[in-house]
Amino acid sequence: MPSVPSPRLAVIHTGGTIASRPSPDGRGLTPQAPPSLPGLEQVGLTETQPFSLPSPHMTPAHMGELAALIRTLAPTHDGVVVTHGTDTLEETAFALHLLLDVPIPVVLTGSMRHAEEISWDGPANLLDAAHVALHPPSRGRGPLVVIGGDIFDARTVTKTHTTAVDAFGGYPGPIGRIDREGHVPRVHYFAMPEPRATYHPAHLEARVEILYAYAGWQGEGYAEAAERADGLVIAALGTGNLPAQLLPLIQNTGKPVVIATRTHAGPVLPVYGYAGGGATLVAAGAIPASFLNAHKARLLLLILLGQGLGREQIRAVFDRDEF
Repeated sequence: MPSVPSPRLAVIHTGGTIASRPSPDGRGLTPQAPPSLPGLEQVGLTETQPFSLPSPHMTPAHMGELAALIRTLAPTHDGVVVTHGTDTLEETAFALHLLLDVPIPVVLTGSMRHAEEISWDGPANLLDAAHVALHPPSRGRGPLVVIGGDIFDARTVTKTHTTAVDAFGGYPGPIGRIDREGHVPRVHYFAMPEPRATYHPAHLEARVEILYAYAGWQGEGYAEAAERADGLVIAALGTGNLPAQLLPLIQNTGKPVVIATRTHAGPVLPVYGYAGGGATLVAAGAIPASFLNAHKARLLLLILLGQGLGREQIRAVFDRDEF
């Protein structure tokens, strides 16, 4: 009988806590050496490291570079794993979700503990991510996040705790789980993949700023942000409401203004008709962010601007949940 070819896995290292150790000079943790992949036999492995960054240093340009690299690796591999710092992992995952149309699984992972801590979670997370990336039912789901044994959709995953090992969640929760019987992993999915749109922006250089609403906000900082940015996202109150003082500001802004919510979960629903209520903001030209949080709405707006879409075309994307 002909031999079955070994699966081929690409691992892209980008830095983060999973690659960090205490610096010899005592200045704290810094990315130093990428983690090795433990316990995965009979797999053809390609490892590459385009950059080594703490995740607060990640930019949309880096995310675009990652997307381009994954496109070059996809034709010769069965899956891709990206190691990444957890602070902005959800943003990179969502950017890849919007930018990539490759058929193979792409899985992002990281760790909440560094390599010299006794509770280092990096090796287990990396091994779980590799198994998910090589699991045939992972195909067609878009980029995934694997951490703490859970599998998350890039659209809804978010970091929910600053220090806990199980620091990731998001509405409506994980879409799958990796469990082990001894050393044998079992990957289970609880949901079917949904259709998604991908985009091909000419650049990722648009400037999109996020403003955060609070009780008593009278629009401080809004005019300055609207002047220098190509678009704005407001993390608004509740279902997408703002103090009355913001309504005339939004009415006079010719650039896209997307209304997200500062709450942990739930959609933006323009139902309130008082000045600054969601219905009045939409009537003034604002764009509801659907279920996207503010930082993911920012990435979508940035990508749509980079594709050359105007405000009404952008509104149509958000209205139809084309992401």
